Amino acid sequence: MEFEPVIGLEVHAQLKTRTKIFCSCATAFGAPPNTQVCPVCLGLPGVLPVLNRAVVECALGMALAVSCTIARESRFARKNYFYPDLPKGYQISQYELPIAENGRLAVETEAGPRVVRIRRIHMEEDAGKLVHDPRLGRSRVDFNRAGVPLIEIVSEPDLDSAAAAGAYLRALRGLVRWLGICDGNLEEGSFRCDANVSVKPRGSPVLGTRTELKNLNSFRFVERAIEREIERQREVLAEGGAVVQETRLYDPERDRTVPMRGKEEAHDYRYFPDPDLPPLTIDEAWIEAVRQRLPELPEARRRRFVARLGLSAYDAGVLTSERGLADYFEEALARFPQPKTVANWVMGPVLALLNERGLEPQAAPVAPAALAGLLTLVEQGTISAKTAKEVFAEMAQSGAAAEAIVAARGLSQISGESELEAIARDVLARHPEEVASFRAGKKKLMGFFVGEVMKATRGRANPKTVNALLDRLLNA
Repeated sequence: MEFEPVIGLEVHAQLKTRTKIFCSCATAFGAPPNTQVCPVCLGLPGVLPVLNRAVVECALGMALAVSCTIARESRFARKNYFYPDLPKGYQISQYELPIAENGRLAVETEAGPRVVRIRRIHMEEDAGKLVHDPRLGRSRVDFNRAGVPLIEIVSEPDLDSAAAAGAYLRALRGLVRWLGICDGNLEEGSFRCDANVSVKPRGSPVLGTRTELKNLNSFRFVERAIEREIERQREVLAEGGAVVQETRLYDPERDRTVPMRGKEEAHDYRYFPDPDLPPLTIDEAWIEAVRQRLPELPEARRRRFVARLGLSAYDAGVLTSERGLADYFEEALARFPQPKTVANWVMGPVLALLNERGLEPQAAPVAPAALAGLLTLVEQGTISAKTAKEVFAEMAQSGAAAEAIVAARGLSQISGESELEAIARDVLARHPEEVASFRAGKKKLMGFFVGEVMKATRGRANPKTVNALLDRLLNA
């Protein structure tokens, strides 16, 4: 029997608020253990949580960006379980009445564009962090993360491959970063994913038993874990066995999933409304205020780049993969209004530089205005495109302006016909056999002659002028 996979993702995005969701403790990453805590986030007796308005606005922004229906009244609930990193013995989350439901996210996959449905978005607090010390054989608890605000984004089981799941996850990470509500750092745990995976007979409307893959901290591990789990479930069913509902971990060293614990159901957590928090009421004016502050979304910006600037869908997709990159492109374009040329440079040398140094576009060593200045020199014929790449590298290294580098190094392009004609005549004189072959019909030798002139001028000759001169001299 042929089995097909069914995949849904639960993504936790840590919100970029200054303070925690129910208290005024800081949320900065990397502080010494247990220095960003108070009686509220430690769950000491007699304290009361107070909801952070900024958390709600982050959740509303995300809900609007994925076209969710926003609940005019939502409630917080207590999710009860016992673990050392959960100081209260319960987590404040949302269950029956989340802040938003029924959204959608357009995703570009290897199989083409598709829409993944968003089941729900809800707010909750994070737990603390267990720090294991294998040398001492003990664990310690850091409660700095306890109470840090999260939104959980739950997809419908619309994904049918590990690659599609990876594409959805990348699109979702790009969106939360675009909105500025989450830094999307998988390694630091501010963007975390759990995957629900099952397989079913192809074409069957009945879903198979699902397992949950937890603690996946990179796109590569998410895809590999899903692939291995699909293979494992297919093998179990092919051998006549039954898939057990459980939580599993991915072991990258052995490239396989391993059992962690039995999978809980909602009733296992004994959800009930939190008596310390009133219902959250959201009116249309609040929603509209958040909507007005939203930036132009990636999908709309891609369409604009294609329709108004004449860029290809691929170029527009690359440029809008990060909001900072799209902003960089448009700022450079405002100073050098040639969309394709600017796009090529941003997607080429600029992006390569950012990746090499691990920088965000906002921190690019060559600012958009500086790039526009470099491209202007090429357009004016002051330097060649090849020389421009050398100048760009030095700009990135020294921070100097293109004009200053060109002047200091004497890189200005040679366009004067008299000077270039003398060099071209010398090249032809030194290669009489090639000249004879060219005149006998081997026209491809033109490239050889151009190359020799460029070599003689150390790449500073104007290629158009050189081609015209050689054509005239060789056909005289």
